[in-house]
Amino acid sequence: MANISAKDVAELRKQTGCGMMDCKNALVEANGNFEEATKILREKGMATAAKKQSRVAADGVVDIMTIGNTTAMVEINSETDFAAKSDAFKEFTKKILEVIINEKPSDIADLMTKSYDGDKTVELALTELSGAVIREKISVRRFVVVDGIVSTYIHGAGATGVVISFTADDAVVANADFAEVTKNVALQAAAMPCMYLDKASVPASVVEEEKAVLKAQMANDPKMANKPEKVLEGIVTGKLGKFYETNCLMEQAYVKDDSMSVAKYVAGAAKAMGGNITVTGFYRYDKGEGIEKKEENFADEIAKMVNN
Repeated sequence: MANISAKDVAELRKQTGCGMMDCKNALVEANGNFEEATKILREKGMATAAKKQSRVAADGVVDIMTIGNTTAMVEINSETDFAAKSDAFKEFTKKILEVIINEKPSDIADLMTKSYDGDKTVELALTELSGAVIREKISVRRFVVVDGIVSTYIHGAGATGVVISFTADDAVVANADFAEVTKNVALQAAAMPCMYLDKASVPASVVEEEKAVLKAQMANDPKMANKPEKVLEGIVTGKLGKFYETNCLMEQAYVKDDSMSVAKYVAGAAKAMGGNITVTGFYRYDKGEGIEKKEENFADEIAKMVNN
């Protein structure tokens, strides 16, 4: 049996990020061969990660990176906030953003096939991180890539991420006030959740469904029973305006001055700078959005432990 020193264990841990005891056991099993020990850790990591796939990963982080003219936003989930704060998780997140920007994968499945660090794919790196380093379920949930002029904002150490895309005249972009205006739009999107960019972005089917709901509400309201159809249509139109103001970014009341909409704020700022600014898109990720979290009953868990 090879003599495994503390220095050997520390070096393998530095190379792989795995726990000290895991590294020691792997070196013992590999009779001191670092390459074989690394392979063992990878294999065990895959087995451990596979066992965790049924777990719920609703925590994690949303992060954003810009390189050159390209910006990427990604949501990576973990089971606990503690794991998301680890150096290994943070390093993985930054590396994934670099891969997304450089490779521009079409979807998550395509991303998993990309090279992560020379000799391994993103999928293998994710498996190793989950199974051998963090020991929680880790998943890359979604990402978006945007080219061109953008403003970004991350709230709450990765709880919410926002990317807003713009087109603007060169003279406006060069204006010192342009960065503040675009940042304010990003802050708006972070502060006031919405589904669509503007009225034109709302699908016709959604508008028709909203109209049907409003008409059904009025049909069940005795006060509306004898009102003419034209009046009812006017009421529906007015209520649709409220729908747009709630669900469309450009129609929302501007948070720093609710006397105007976001669209009017942007138009006014562009005019003051002597040019044009158009908000062409927005993306907002909320960490764990839509993922049903597992409810833990610690009293029951303790009772089971005591009874057993």
